[in-house]
Amino acid sequence: MGWEGWFVVGMIALVLGALVTNRVGADIVLVGSVTVIVLVDILTGPDSHILSTKEALVGMSNEGMLTVAIMYVVVKGLSETGAVGWIGQKVLGRPKSLLGAQLRMLFPVTALSAFLNNTPLVAMFIPVINDWCKRQGISPSRLMMPLSYAAILGGTCTLIGTSTNLVVAGLWVEHFKDRPAIGFFEIAWIGVPCAIVGMTYLIFAGRLMIPERKPVLDIGQDPRSYTLEMEVEAGSGLVGRTIEQAGLRHLPGLYLAEIERGGQSLPAVGPDEKLFAEDRLVFVGVVESIVELQKIRGLRPATNQTVKLNAPRPQRCLIEAVVSNTSPLVGQSVREGRFRTVYNAVVIAVARNGERITDRKIGDIVLKAGDTLLLEAHKSFQEQHRNSRDFFLVSAVENSTRPRHEKALLAIGIMAGMILLATFGEPLGVSTIHAAALGAGLMLLTRCCTGPEARSSVDWQVLVVIASGFALGRALEVTGAADVIAAQMIAIAGGNPWVTLAMVYLTTMMFTELITNNAAAALIFPIAVGAAGKLGADPLPFAISIMMAASACFSTPIGYQTNLMVMSPGGYKFSDYLRVGIPLNLLMAVTTIALVPIIWPLV
Repeated sequence: MGWEGWFVVGMIALVLGALVTNRVGADIVLVGSVTVIVLVDILTGPDSHILSTKEALVGMSNEGMLTVAIMYVVVKGLSETGAVGWIGQKVLGRPKSLLGAQLRMLFPVTALSAFLNNTPLVAMFIPVINDWCKRQGISPSRLMMPLSYAAILGGTCTLIGTSTNLVVAGLWVEHFKDRPAIGFFEIAWIGVPCAIVGMTYLIFAGRLMIPERKPVLDIGQDPRSYTLEMEVEAGSGLVGRTIEQAGLRHLPGLYLAEIERGGQSLPAVGPDEKLFAEDRLVFVGVVESIVELQKIRGLRPATNQTVKLNAPRPQRCLIEAVVSNTSPLVGQSVREGRFRTVYNAVVIAVARNGERITDRKIGDIVLKAGDTLLLEAHKSFQEQHRNSRDFFLVSAVENSTRPRHEKALLAIGIMAGMILLATFGEPLGVSTIHAAALGAGLMLLTRCCTGPEARSSVDWQVLVVIASGFALGRALEVTGAADVIAAQMIAIAGGNPWVTLAMVYLTTMMFTELITNNAAAALIFPIAVGAAGKLGADPLPFAISIMMAASACFSTPIGYQTNLMVMSPGGYKFSDYLRVGIPLNLLMAVTTIALVPIIWPLV
């Protein structure tokens, strides 16, 4: 290995050190390191080759990275139609403890990921868990990392569970045309025991080490306590359910004050009270919780003015506006001020310095200077009235567009079809990226999400980190550093087949954490097969070990793309993965190295 290889190894060591300290963003660190490597390649001239500009940009056209980008659009369609809430209710339910929540998530995700591609599966569950955590008052960081790990563990149980297994299976067919191909469930003999060990660790030990990065909502931190009336829609799924079953009992930052039914008021509503069509529910709470309340299927604002708004529902959002002392609205009720006619907006809630407003109907509330109005209006309202003398302050509430519930089943159908096509479409020449692109296109064509919503949904930081990771992996390969390191580590094993198998696993695991899992598997496979040939050992257990080691990546966010996908939603630091993932990596290594020679004898 020449100086070029040592230089790349040194740069990767600096990158890992910078990521561990968490002082600079991962995207800046990785892009900066790739830039330095390319500049050094240019300055040293044609006599040395480290990483060309073209090679540095190869990650930007990688199918895996592009698939992740497209999946953001698919997930946006699920989110905008309210499908994520429905999925969360069916899969996660309403467990009464954090342990119960983790159990309700771990088992379905692990089982599904054995047959479905990990990337779209995790992408689908991220907004589901975010939405569910808000309702249950649990920090998303307690569930996001287990989500990624469960998908990885399940992916090791079948040949199609992860793309790495397919890569190794393809390499096996190329090298051993006279031997049977690796069977669909063959890896399950080791994948299932590893999944059981991994989930046991996450349930009993790993969950204690997972940090709580984001505080849950606290109603006492916001003096703007709104009074809001919602109505139960006739024919909706909420009719006939109790308050507890409808998920309206323990909403964070929000409480159900009373129910108005047939002109009678029911105060101090109990959890077993059943809901009837056209019940008017009076809530008191902060704006963040009201946004979530608006997304519950079967509830609508009690005022009938919203249906008269001159704006399509997808173009509306919630806006907060503070009534000024010079506003003509002061001293008049909402109805007398003809609010909808004058401003093309509807008042759905009013906050008054933390006081409870006792007027039964929104239209009867007499407004005062300083009242904060929660409006449903066209998104252009903020710009139009930013400098109006009628309001002190006008600001849009983030992510407050009401879901298109009528398209929820359509969005779920598109997602299910995309996953099935990605899983079983390979004989037809359809890859995951084709299925994802088709799913995203259908989400846009069916108006499950709009073009602007799709564009704003893409997390560019994640994509930049993935693409930069491919570039660093390419630099290791181009300079020969990867070959030299791998060969040296395997040579340490000497002539012992079992020790050689252990070194193959550990080497693959290390490379998976530093580069991509597919690249690590492709790099180690020929070296492992050559080592098995020299020892007179069966190469199949070596191939199986590479499958497991390349997939079982838990201790860095850059080694496996689902780890990176949950990093931002969970609010994790690089060191969090090291603390939780290293013990899990070691457990997987011990389990695999111990069981593989028993299941598939080495000689």
